[in-house]
Amino acid sequence: MSSARTLGWFGIFRLGLVQTALGSIVVLTTSTLNRVMVVELALPALLPGVLVAMHYAVQVARPRFGYGSDTGRRRTPWIVGGIAVLGLGGILAAVATAWMSVQPVGGIALAVIGFLLIGAGVGASGTCLLVLLASGVAPERRAAAASITWIMMIAGFAVTAGLVGAFLDPFSLTKLVVISSVVASCALILTLLALRGLENGIGRPAQIAADEDGAGTKSFFAALADVLREDHTRRFGVFVFVSMLAYSAQDLILEPFAGAVFGLTPGASTQLGGIQHTGVLIGMLFVAVLGQRVRDQRSRMLGYAVVGGCTGSALLLGALSIAGYVGPGWPLSASVFALGIANGCFAVAAIGSMMALVSRGRRQRSGIRMGVWGAAQAIAFAVGGIIGTGAVDLVRFATGSALHAYSVVFFAQAVLFGIAALIATRLWHRGGAATDSIAAEAG
Repeated sequence: MSSARTLGWFGIFRLGLVQTALGSIVVLTTSTLNRVMVVELALPALLPGVLVAMHYAVQVARPRFGYGSDTGRRRTPWIVGGIAVLGLGGILAAVATAWMSVQPVGGIALAVIGFLLIGAGVGASGTCLLVLLASGVAPERRAAAASITWIMMIAGFAVTAGLVGAFLDPFSLTKLVVISSVVASCALILTLLALRGLENGIGRPAQIAADEDGAGTKSFFAALADVLREDHTRRFGVFVFVSMLAYSAQDLILEPFAGAVFGLTPGASTQLGGIQHTGVLIGMLFVAVLGQRVRDQRSRMLGYAVVGGCTGSALLLGALSIAGYVGPGWPLSASVFALGIANGCFAVAAIGSMMALVSRGRRQRSGIRMGVWGAAQAIAFAVGGIIGTGAVDLVRFATGSALHAYSVVFFAQAVLFGIAALIATRLWHRGGAATDSIAAEAG
């Protein structure tokens, strides 16, 4: 994919602001609304779980969003439109939550619509943002760019959660709707300002009309079939699915594990979650800095970081599976911190790899290709969250032991991360770098 120029650090920062905007809306729907439904409204915990799973499930449409941006020749309208849809979904979800207090059936029906819009908005904006980032960033800056944008998304989580928490007290459902509307509006305005004029001149996106052998006339399903026939797209999609399946249940079971098995208070378990996220940020920064220092071996470095991060995650989750049997003497905080570092290394290196691989192939279909990988991730999160928490309940019911339940689930996650490490090793084994082998395949 040719480009007239590449993004500088300020341009990368501007795209990171879009990730911040995206994260600010998502955190309200996946955490704040979750808590209000379960605690303030005393609704079953299954309800927000199903709604969040639905928002992931609708992201199976990511390849279609990518196809639309390919054929439209611009990513910006899809990103802005996605944020607008995401914001609308967030507002509807907040209104639905308030409505549940007086009319549960009607509120739940509206919440379904809201969360479907949230999933569609995340899918459209997130997919096309990554493709724009990949097309506009020089290869030697991809690892750093991936780290910057994801750290800024996490910052969006943190800042929004802090501000919303302060303004929500004393709590009222009306205030929840107002704050959600303000956050969604600010996110859209921030996105418009960040993207203004940014895409012009940084290289044209993949153009199906430019493909040889008449591929420009192909339908979405024919274009998707072309992409799925690419060996590297399929293999990397399998890696994304397996690794994200291993990763997806951690946030949902780590704090309950610390409370049920180690007896940590809610405050202490929340601090443990903060320790893990600190480790994730350090892992991301490590890969970013390393990528800048080894520019001539960046493809190989990304491969090592992916394999090393998955392997480290597998070993540390395996350690957590036996931690409860050791008891209070186990260094729980240190283990969770190290797990966060391994997770951060694997995650940002995987994103950097996506950016490197997305334009590879016999036909340039960057949007569809990124959409396929994004759909694999979304399916993994939808399935993994339900299976992980469900497995804890099932094993706990069968054995009568929380310790056994969490141990089994952590061990299963460790096995999945080990499988992901093996898949990643195969991806990078030709010449030591996946990008090298794929370039050879593309001819």
